[in-house]
Amino acid sequence: MTNKIKCTLLSLPAACLLLGCDYLLGAGGGVPHRVAYHFDEPAKIWEETFPLGNGRIGLMPDGGINEERYVLNEISMWSGSKQNTDNPNALKSLPKIRELLFGGRNDEAQQLMYETFVCGGEGSREGYRRPYGSYQLLGNLTLSYLYENGQDAAATGYRRELSLENAIATVSFKKGGHVYTREAFTSFSSDVALIRLTASGNKALSFRVGLSRPERYAVAHDRGDLRLYGRLYEGDAYSPAARSGKDKPSAAEKEGKGVRYGARLRVLLPDGGLLSVVGDTALAVEKASEAIIVVGMATDYFGKDLDRHVDSLVAAAAAKDYDALKEEHVEAYRRLYDRVHVDFGHVPEKERLPINKRLHLFHSDKNDPSLQALYFQLGRYLLISSTRPGLLPPNLQGLWCNTINTPWNGDYHLNINAQMNLWPAEPCNLSELHLPLIEWTKQQVPSGQRTAKVFYNARGWVTHILGNVWEFTAPGEHPSWGSTNTSAAWMCAHLYQHYLYTKDTAYLASVYPVMKEAALFFVDMLVEDPRTRYLVTAPTTSPENVYVLPNGRKASVCAGSTMDNQILRELFGNIIEAAAILGVDEDFAAIVAEKRARLTPTTIGKDGRIMEWLEPFGEADLHHRHVSHLYGLHPAGEISVEKTPALAQAARKTLEARGDESTGWSMAWKINFWARLHDGEHAWKLLTDLLKPSIQEDVSYAHGGGTYPNLFCAHPPFQIDGNFGGCAGIAEMLIQSHSGCVEFLPALPAAWKTGSFDGMRVQGGAEVAAAWTDGKLKRMTLKAVKGGAFRIKMPAHEAMPKVKINGKPASCPVEAGILEASLNAGDEMVLAI
Repeated sequence: MTNKIKCTLLSLPAACLLLGCDYLLGAGGGVPHRVAYHFDEPAKIWEETFPLGNGRIGLMPDGGINEERYVLNEISMWSGSKQNTDNPNALKSLPKIRELLFGGRNDEAQQLMYETFVCGGEGSREGYRRPYGSYQLLGNLTLSYLYENGQDAAATGYRRELSLENAIATVSFKKGGHVYTREAFTSFSSDVALIRLTASGNKALSFRVGLSRPERYAVAHDRGDLRLYGRLYEGDAYSPAARSGKDKPSAAEKEGKGVRYGARLRVLLPDGGLLSVVGDTALAVEKASEAIIVVGMATDYFGKDLDRHVDSLVAAAAAKDYDALKEEHVEAYRRLYDRVHVDFGHVPEKERLPINKRLHLFHSDKNDPSLQALYFQLGRYLLISSTRPGLLPPNLQGLWCNTINTPWNGDYHLNINAQMNLWPAEPCNLSELHLPLIEWTKQQVPSGQRTAKVFYNARGWVTHILGNVWEFTAPGEHPSWGSTNTSAAWMCAHLYQHYLYTKDTAYLASVYPVMKEAALFFVDMLVEDPRTRYLVTAPTTSPENVYVLPNGRKASVCAGSTMDNQILRELFGNIIEAAAILGVDEDFAAIVAEKRARLTPTTIGKDGRIMEWLEPFGEADLHHRHVSHLYGLHPAGEISVEKTPALAQAARKTLEARGDESTGWSMAWKINFWARLHDGEHAWKLLTDLLKPSIQEDVSYAHGGGTYPNLFCAHPPFQIDGNFGGCAGIAEMLIQSHSGCVEFLPALPAAWKTGSFDGMRVQGGAEVAAAWTDGKLKRMTLKAVKGGAFRIKMPAHEAMPKVKINGKPASCPVEAGILEASLNAGDEMVLAI
């Protein structure tokens, strides 16, 4: 930051001459457009169902006509348990591994690592049967409808919709002369799932409802309700209970020490009807006009009295009027959602299309700007719906899964995926939703300290690529991908970023020890490469990528990587800044400054691209999905168009060679890369690629990325990081502040010719808004949440803006295209062009 510079306030008559007294009206105007999407038929695959969630529990209804399924989710529904992952052979082999790496025998080093430098235990393969664990569905709620005029009567006027403005899913259709409606939400206020069913005809609503899951469960009737309960595997796949599949109630309830879960379902009939018990696992409703289903669900992961907690949630909700429950839910949800609005323009005839047809049309006709605005708000919706303070961060699938064997265990992959999930949190004004990841990071420290000592004989803490809810910090079972060791350092970038956006020094003091311990690990672990005299991380990888040695063999393990160096420069730099802000650790800051100076600089190769490894290895896959060596471009700020133009140009060449097509999350990351390069057209092109329709469910590591019909991102299969990365990429196109300077519309594409946004956040502690016409900024607004000095980059080739502060005209100094102003908390500055 620069020295504080005061702006000079002008008199009111002068203000009217400069701005016009009615200038500062909203950028929009007219009738607001709804933010929602719909289908005209029930879901045929899970990736066509709607995601509902309140940060803890989730629903995914398929909208079936005769039979409807709701997948139930709960964020702590994890099998597995804490385990001992120590491997004393790793430390014994470490000197030899380094000797081989420094001798250019990387393939031999990698083979030795496979033999010695892996986690103790079974690792993450088939985690749902192992101590590593897996995120799982809680269960399935099935509704079987009975229609008085026959099951085979055609349904007409079918519409299934998800409102992002209300976090409510609805279904409506006409069948047998009656109109049927369904409404579902996961309450942000009452913390239960609610489903309301209605029929227009008198007593025309009849159905059966049941609960189940693939294994480890029992269902019972209890005081007119249904209970689903059980206990997940703690990791012993070879016990009799584990082999038995669906357990008897006693085993489901009592055996083992795994996570215990439960759900209670209650049916309310406000206008009468008959409610009865059917067999052991279902309830039946006959001759009703309206039914309300209340579902409470939880686990004992957080140590609560499970049964009492679920019972109290259901009882409290059932005692309230449905309309009041709905109103309270919407109000609580909108406290987060309504903070940000975007408008890129509208094509009404396309907005009326079902979303699957709209996606297919967009593939051939890209003139649908509100689809991209919808995708941005969907990212915010999914983040709001999949985490909340005090709980767990979103996993690889956010909150939603439909199996016990979730792809990649639905865990926290720490070489980009878990981090990408939280990229939208700060700029998209959901800062408190960053806290679960921050708290999860702090929770890993004790385990990471043990891993640092056992595997590296180092102080501090470390974690590798794999993360779960059981504090797994050891290397993975495959060194080719599992030996990346800068994940803790990357996580600490999130800890510091939260401070940069909030300027909360008390918070910074609380996380500084975690950052320091991560840096301390590398103070001990970094070793001098005798060939270059630089300090390197050895052994390590460039995440999941493979190179070709001069002998023609392939390997992944190496001595140092460009990404590692960029992450460590960032970590050490943040430590130095934080120590100065807090007035602590001057000596330690000097140590990390010395270590930072001895890291290999980001290097441009002979081909003009950024080198991924510290040696000029051949690339086994030129189009690999990871572009880890551009970490310094994004999410870090080491490479920039203004400050390091040569590196920025090399980054451009790197991206061009890598290509655009890839997995969903990789294309999302590339949106952010191109936005940082101020290339709005290429960023937009990647966004349109990300929106390519996909129904591929098989795993693909190279191609097939895009968007499923329900707007989930296709890796494939589904991974939510692409949704969050795409949302963050759009934010990067609209506003950037990582360089210490606020820049409006740094990567605006021609497709968003006229538009506006408001409520976004920037570093330094401020909210910003903007409006533009024909690609030209017309208004910029910055409201200081925290007082301080702010620097705003002025649009090139534009007239000097007219400034108001708190409604009064002001004159602010501009130097080298940067306007500087000192604002108090609550001050609002408006710049009009």
